[in-house]
Amino acid sequence: MLRVPSRLGVCSYRNLVFGYLKPFQRALKAMESIEMASVSLKRPIASEDLSGDSVKRQKVSTETSLKAQYVEHSSGIQNENTLDRELTLEVPAEKNEKEDIEEAELLDGETEEESPESFADMMKHGLTEIDVGITKFVSTHEGFSGILKERYSDFVVHEIGKEGKVIHLNDLSVPADEEDPSQEIYSVLSPEDKKRLEELQLFKNREDNVEIEVVEDTKEKRTYIHQAVKGLFPGLETKTEEREGKKYIIAYHAAGKKALSNPRKHSWPKARGSYCHFVLYKENKDTMDAINVLSKFLRIKPNIFSYMGTKDKRAITVQEIAVLKITAQRLAHLNKCLMNFKLGNFSYQKNPLKLGELQGNHFTVVLRNVTGTSEQIVQAMTSLRDIGFINYYGMQRFGTTAVPTYQVGRAILQSNWNEMVDLILKPRPGAEKGYLVQCREEWAKTKDPEAALRKLPVKRCVEGQLLRGLSMYGLKNIVSAFGIIPRNNRLMYIHSYQSYVWNNMVSKRIEEYGLKVVPGDLVLKGDTAVPVEEGNVDSYTINDIVMPLPGFDVIYPKHKVAAAYEEILAADNLDIKNMRHRVKDYSLAGAYRKIVIRPQVSWEVVSYDDPKIPLVQTDLDKLEGKALPEYKTEGKYRALKMEFSLPPSTYATMAIREVLKMDTSIKNQTQLNTVWLR
Repeated sequence: MLRVPSRLGVCSYRNLVFGYLKPFQRALKAMESIEMASVSLKRPIASEDLSGDSVKRQKVSTETSLKAQYVEHSSGIQNENTLDRELTLEVPAEKNEKEDIEEAELLDGETEEESPESFADMMKHGLTEIDVGITKFVSTHEGFSGILKERYSDFVVHEIGKEGKVIHLNDLSVPADEEDPSQEIYSVLSPEDKKRLEELQLFKNREDNVEIEVVEDTKEKRTYIHQAVKGLFPGLETKTEEREGKKYIIAYHAAGKKALSNPRKHSWPKARGSYCHFVLYKENKDTMDAINVLSKFLRIKPNIFSYMGTKDKRAITVQEIAVLKITAQRLAHLNKCLMNFKLGNFSYQKNPLKLGELQGNHFTVVLRNVTGTSEQIVQAMTSLRDIGFINYYGMQRFGTTAVPTYQVGRAILQSNWNEMVDLILKPRPGAEKGYLVQCREEWAKTKDPEAALRKLPVKRCVEGQLLRGLSMYGLKNIVSAFGIIPRNNRLMYIHSYQSYVWNNMVSKRIEEYGLKVVPGDLVLKGDTAVPVEEGNVDSYTINDIVMPLPGFDVIYPKHKVAAAYEEILAADNLDIKNMRHRVKDYSLAGAYRKIVIRPQVSWEVVSYDDPKIPLVQTDLDKLEGKALPEYKTEGKYRALKMEFSLPPSTYATMAIREVLKMDTSIKNQTQLNTVWLR
C-alpha cells in the first residue's frame, strides 16, 4: 500500500487513502492515455465547497487493489459513460492485411508490467484537475474516504439502448434460422472427423487443414459434408479437391494464416438481416480491446463491428454490438473459447449500430472501506440525488502524460502544424515503453519519419500513423500526413480542447453565480439555446442551464461569463467569432451541455469481512445461478453501494468526486505518496 508520510499532514490532501497502485500491461498504443482504476479517494481539507447563497469471471484471473492501465485507444477519451463519439475501429486503407494480423498478434503478446516507480515517475508530469478547469463542488457535506474499483467487479456498467431500456445479457441461445442445415446432415461426419475439425477450429493446428474423404461420391453427399462442417464448426471453410482419383473435402480457416476474411456475400441468405446484433458481457477489457479479440478469433476485420459507445476496461460492462454477416452460431462458439467474455441475446437486423445512439448508461458502483459516518453518507448521497454534480469532462478526456491532448487540439485549431507534430512526436518526461522512447529520440535527432518509424514495432499507435503519413507526404504537407489517422481519432484532439474550455467556463459560472439561475443563463428550447430573461428566472433550476462548447453555431451566455469565453480563446490566439477552419474537418460547430446533472440514485451501506467477496450480482452470475453472499449487519468493513443512470457523455467519476470530495487525477494521488510497497 502507498502510505502518506506524516509530514504531509499540512497539505490539503493529508487524509488521502490509497489502495495498491500498479501499472497495467499495454503502454500508449494509440494516444497514450491512462485510465484510472482502483483508487482510494479522500476529499481535500481546503475544498472549494460552496456556501451561503451559492448553494441553497469466465472467471476473474486477477483482482488487485488499485491498478492503473495504459489504454490503447486515444489519449483522453476513454470514458465511463461511453458516448465517446470519437472512438473508431477504422483501419487506414494504406495498411495491408498482413500487417494487421502481425500487429494484432504482437499487441496480444504485450503483457509486461511497468514498475510502480516508472508509473510514479510518469505521473509526476501528468495533469491535475485544476489543470483542466475542474475546481468546484456544489455540495456542502464533509467528504470521506472510499476505495473505487478495488475489484473491477465493483464497477458494473449496463448500456441504455436506443429504446431507453437497460441492456442485459440473459439469453445465450442461438436463434433458430430456417436457412440453417437440418440436424440429420451432421451424421455424415465421423467422431474422428469431428475431433480433427474441432482442433482446427480452435487453432490448435491453425496452419494445417483437415481432409475428409468422400467415400460414396455423389454431389448430394459432398453438399452434406460441406454443410455439416460449416454448420458445426463456424469459422471454417471447405472446398472439394480430387487427388489420385478420389474426392476430398478440404476444411480450412476462412482467412488462412495471415489474411483477414471479408463477409461472404454469396453464402448469406437474402431473407436474413445483414447484421447480427448481440449483447457483449466483458470483464476487465475495454470495448476496443474486446472487439480486437473477437476479430482475431473470427479472423475478420475489426471495422465490420459497430457499437453505440465505448466502455471502461477496469469494470464489468454489458453493451450491444453488431457485426456484418457473421452468424449467431459462429459468435456463440466464442463462448467456449474466450475467458472473461460472454455473447448472447442474438438477433438478425437490417442495420448496424451507430456511435451516439445509446440513451446513456446504468452504473452499479461499490466504494469499499468507506470511512464516513452514516450521517455523512446520507448527506452526500442525498445531495447527489437532490442537487446533483457538476457535469465536468473527466480526467480521461485529457490524457495523463506530459503532453495533454487539449494542447494538440489547440495547435490544430491554430493551424500550427509543426507544433502539432512536435507535441505528438517529441521526447517527453516520464516513463514510456522503450520503443516509444527510442522512436521519439530518433525523431528529435533526425526528423526522418522513416527512421523513427523503424523504431516502432507497433505502428497502429498515433505516433506510427503520423510518421507513416509524414513519410508518404513529406514535412511540407503535414495536413495530408495527419489526415491518414482515422478522422474520429483526429477530432478527439480538438474535442479535448473544447472540453478544456468548457470545464474552465463552468467553474467560472459556478464561482460567479453559484447554483442560482440568473438572467443571461442559457436553456434549451428543443435544440435551440435561448437566454433566460429577468422575468422568467424562477421558471428554471440549475439543472436546466446549459453552457456552450465553443464553435461557430452556438450562442454564449448574456452575462460576464461570455467575456471569459473570449478571453480564454484569445489567450490561445483563437477568435471566438471565427471558429471555422480552412480544413473543414476542424471547423467547430459547437454544442450545448448541461452544467449540473441530477441522477436518479439509490444506495445502501453493506458490511463485510472478506475484501475479496463480490458485492454485486452480475448478469453472468444470474445466468449461472450464483447468488451473492448474504450481507452482514456488522462486519470488519463497510461499503457504499450505489446505483444511478447517466446520460451520454457524462462521467461517473465526476459523480463519485462529488460524493467523496476528492481530486480524481492520478498525479495528485501519487505526488502525495513517496513509499511504494509491492
